[in-house]
Amino acid sequence: MCYCFASDYDPFVQIGAGRGVRSRHSGALVRPFGYLRDPLCLVSCVAYAVNRWLLKPRVHSPFLHDHFNDLLLIPCALPVLLLMQRWLKLRQHDLPPTPGEIALYLVVWSILFEVIGPHIMRRAVGDPWDVVAYVVGGVLAGVWWHRHLLLHWARPHEL
Repeated sequence: MCYCFASDYDPFVQIGAGRGVRSRHSGALVRPFGYLRDPLCLVSCVAYAVNRWLLKPRVHSPFLHDHFNDLLLIPCALPVLLLMQRWLKLRQHDLPPTPGEIALYLVVWSILFEVIGPHIMRRAVGDPWDVVAYVVGGVLAGVWWHRHLLLHWARPHEL
């Protein structure tokens, strides 16, 4: 397998000829991030649509009405944003979203939607519980996107 170093991103990562990304530090092989084809993104977008147009009008659940879609912010929106950054050559790799990327957009979107948004849109209301939902969704998405590395590190290694 031919490897080239992704030195602009991480000196401990090697990218193999379109087949995957291998961390030299852990030895784990990770598939390139699928962006809009990412299974979590696809499932989250379907879940958003089902909740928005099928469940909310028929089911009277405060969680479904107020916070379920907020959990889906990172898994639905971040792949789209990262794909645009990749097209614009602002993102130099096809790795899953890094913890830093997830955290950056959690902060930016929380401020935009819960602090600035209510001052711009009359019907919008800032809700700290929405921020909690964004964070929970972001953490769960990050764990999912990095599950291969987490499982690799969790396995016992011989010395």
